[in-house]
Amino acid sequence: MASDTHGHPYYLYREDARCEQERMRLGIRCAASSFNEDEFIFNEMTAHQEGAPFMALCFGVHPQLPAHQRHDIERACSFLETLAKEKRIAAIGETGFDLFSDAYRAHEQTQDAIFEHHLGIALRYNLPVVLHIRRAMHKVFLFNKQLKRLAAVVFHSYSGSLDEARSVLRRGINGYFSFGSAIMMNHKNAMQCCAALDAERLLFETDAPYQPLYGKKFSVWQDIFQVINAASALRREAGSTLTEKNELEYITDKNFDLVFGGACWGKVRVQKNQSEEWGAKESK
Repeated sequence: MASDTHGHPYYLYREDARCEQERMRLGIRCAASSFNEDEFIFNEMTAHQEGAPFMALCFGVHPQLPAHQRHDIERACSFLETLAKEKRIAAIGETGFDLFSDAYRAHEQTQDAIFEHHLGIALRYNLPVVLHIRRAMHKVFLFNKQLKRLAAVVFHSYSGSLDEARSVLRRGINGYFSFGSAIMMNHKNAMQCCAALDAERLLFETDAPYQPLYGKKFSVWQDIFQVINAASALRREAGSTLTEKNELEYITDKNFDLVFGGACWGKVRVQKNQSEEWGAKESK
């Protein structure tokens, strides 16, 4: 069994509708991120297909969205509250801060407000959060008091330094650090952290379809096995503990369960009218 901590089934389906069948064949568990109602409903329907491996449903306002005026941020925040109240999500995210470009930095205050709103819901409903952080690790530490009270904090596609990761843990935050294709593309911070952090703090992801392996157009669920292989090689070269692929797969499955399997949430039957509504929109 393998666990993919971060992916986008709605957008992967648009790239290749066969990918979900392959996930089912391989038994890959995953956490599915969404940021609007249509996307979430699609993911929810996918999660409840008969015979599908476990899919942890996540919802959050991505920090890049304020820069794109077409998105209704207020409506998405309200929908998040509804999902948390109805126990339809396993985690909040992805949320956080993106200061990578001038366009995103121009909306830093809005990102702050959205993040504080998301933290409030996470604390109220005892939900973990999945963080998107780009050039903004300094902002994470400003929220240490709230973050250390959360069930878990997942750093999606972690790109910070090893010192910053260890500082997160020293501050009492129950942090997990997720790595994907970056560890195969000479991203030095990601490679060092993946090799040196305790295995009990590691998670792996494909971010499908958004983090393709070298030479590929988009990433798919089964890429998770190559990520785990790469992580195993990095840790073996560094002389770390738990270096074999099967060992890492086992411990990161356990970590995945600790983050997404123990949250206060329940499977909710997808309402017929929701399914029909999504199908009608998609056919237009």
